[in-house]
Amino acid sequence: MPKGRYSLHDPHDHTPLAEEHFHCAPGPHGWRYVAQLTTPAPENDHLGSVDLTLDDLGRPLRLELHSGGWQVRGGALEGVTWVRTDPTGEEATEGTVAAHTFTGNSPAFLVATARLLRLTTTSPPTRVRLVSFTGQALAPRTLDQQWALRSSETHATDSGPLTVDEYLVGDVETGEQHTVHLAGDVILSAPGIELEDLETPPTRFTD
Repeated sequence: MPKGRYSLHDPHDHTPLAEEHFHCAPGPHGWRYVAQLTTPAPENDHLGSVDLTLDDLGRPLRLELHSGGWQVRGGALEGVTWVRTDPTGEEATEGTVAAHTFTGNSPAFLVATARLLRLTTTSPPTRVRLVSFTGQALAPRTLDQQWALRSSETHATDSGPLTVDEYLVGDVETGEQHTVHLAGDVILSAPGIELEDLETPPTRFTD
């Protein structure tokens, strides 16, 4: 069960934004990721949380996000469906979009999208529609990305072979592209994300 810590920063000016303390593992449904977000050290004040469960096909069975008093609960149902609750808890807004999965600031969403697409190095670039929740208010936004697996290399480590996948991810609307390096269910590097600590090796998905 991988357990560790990511640091999140602004990908443009590298301003530190948060630390994400996570653990994740395969489970009876597919895969689950749980994390607590804090302000950067040394304060480490609580900022929010992420709880994401995927099924065996990589679809979001259950999503729960907390940030700035806001809460989002969602899952895959005729596309993706969610309920967003305001900080007072008095109002809730429902939404449904014909999208494939969710995304946001958490590294969990990059793992989830890669798991859903299951690309190979011979796969053509694949377009995916996502509902994004970012910022303290967790405001929803629908966007399209294009994913391609550029390379997959296996490296020898003390804990056994480690396969690192390099994805090229593009924003369909803006044309902006970036790379994501993924090992199993752990993000090694991506814009705005740095893996700072990992206590146990990544899970190696077998399919």
